[in-house]
Amino acid sequence: MDLSGQRELLPHYLAVAAVASTAAVLARSAVGNWVALVSVLVVVLAYPTVVRALNVAPEAWEQR
Repeated sequence: MDLSGQRELLPHYLAVAAVASTAAVLARSAVGNWVALVSVLVVVLAYPTVVRALNVAPEAWEQR
């Protein structure tokens, strides 16, 4: 992958990391560690689907 493709993916990696971290902190403080783990998994697995539904998916995801 070229450098422009990596630059296109960087905002998505940062966004999913931020959302997953926020979900983990909120779930951990409210319920516990296991729920925090599940919430992180849900965010990480659902993120690509949500991004594609919003039509903001990077081209690198569409080339596969």
